[in-house]
Amino acid sequence: MRWHEERDSAALLTKELLMPVRNSLTLIIAAVVSLACYEKATRNRFASTFALAMDIVEDNYVEEVKPRELFENAMRGMVNQLDDYSDYYGPDFYRQFQQSIDQEFIGIGITVEGPPDVEQLTVVSPVYGSPAYRAGLRAGDLILEIDGTSTAGMLLSDAIKRMQGKPNTQVELLVRHVGPEEPVRLRITRELIRTKSVLGETLRKDGNWDYSLQDDPDIGYVRMTTFGEHSVDELREVLSFKDRPVNALILDLRGNVGGLLDAAVDICDMFIDEGVIVSIRGRDGESQAVFEADKKSTVFDRAIPMAVLVDRYSASASEIVAACLKDHQRAVVVGQRTWGKGTVQNVIPLEHGSSALKLTTATYWRPNGQNIHRMRTATESDNWGVRPDEGLEVALTDDEYRRVYEQRRARDVVADQPQPAPDTTQDSPAVPDRQLLKAVETMRTKKRNAAGPDGAKNGDSRVAAGSRA
Repeated sequence: MRWHEERDSAALLTKELLMPVRNSLTLIIAAVVSLACYEKATRNRFASTFALAMDIVEDNYVEEVKPRELFENAMRGMVNQLDDYSDYYGPDFYRQFQQSIDQEFIGIGITVEGPPDVEQLTVVSPVYGSPAYRAGLRAGDLILEIDGTSTAGMLLSDAIKRMQGKPNTQVELLVRHVGPEEPVRLRITRELIRTKSVLGETLRKDGNWDYSLQDDPDIGYVRMTTFGEHSVDELREVLSFKDRPVNALILDLRGNVGGLLDAAVDICDMFIDEGVIVSIRGRDGESQAVFEADKKSTVFDRAIPMAVLVDRYSASASEIVAACLKDHQRAVVVGQRTWGKGTVQNVIPLEHGSSALKLTTATYWRPNGQNIHRMRTATESDNWGVRPDEGLEVALTDDEYRRVYEQRRARDVVADQPQPAPDTTQDSPAVPDRQLLKAVETMRTKKRNAAGPDGAKNGDSRVAAGSRA
């Protein structure tokens, strides 16, 4: 019994000695936590006001409104005011966004642009072969209504959500085609879109493409509609030109609004063997990354002349490729000045990956040190986008652009399948694609120069594109 008492007394003494130290540690920890909470509360001092405002609207607005709808609208309003490209993706749209990165999604197959960039919901480009493409939608068309609801003032994200949905369901659009036409109503059935991003000049009856020009088969012709998950592999396969070697190449990026940065970088790497492809700068001009060419990745002979076709709808990744190949003097640029979208958007998952914040975090810079991006206050004389080389600018009127596109769409249908009639009549005859003709003329000139003064006497100038310099 005595031993137990001594042991308990020792324990009590130890406890009494440790209490001041423990109390001091507790006070220090509490002070640190309180300070941290205070700092966080200072940074988020609007959070409580925001929550209160949501409660007031939910309880008092003249019509019932769902809290989720309030939250998503508030998120979009917050980021949409930052710049033209930051956005909030709710669960429905984020799911479709993830599918589109894999070049698969459910919808009608269309890229659109809305306010504040343009006054009305506008078609940038339909996906080749998609329901929208087959229905005749084309770049520059205005979508006035979606299922009877006017798009005037409609958020771009809301318009996209309305046009997407489950497979085999229909959406009705009121569309005004480019030009003075009256609006038409189109009922389009949604489906799973499996997109092919690398197309050629002529679609054969077997569904495969010819990647050379009919009138000049020694000139390769490749169209890219987007920069997706499979674009690099698709293009690498095409550039082998196994069926027929070429001695010039036209890469058509008209209407291509961009896609994955990695795809753009890898595609540039196929054509140049050294130097900067593109650099990325963040806040205050801080360099975040510099992408350089790797000689081992080059798959297309540098001796083969090359032209890149662009127009006013070529944007983002298209501009990275065009700028890189122009600045390295690997290709000439033909057509019209590009869109001027040179910002980097990081997609940051929220809510355990069910939604996301698309936030502008940096800008793209060309190898020559110029920023691709067109600022809101930019003028035509400022440096932005990618301009055609001197003497190679070919501007199309709206009507000319519409008719050229319609003719291109009509040719992109397999001959033994039903197709919409092209918008050409006796009063509106077929028009030449002056931009493509300028690129062909330029490549023919370069071919003649490469052949030397004796032309064909120097031998066949064709080079297998799969060889390396």
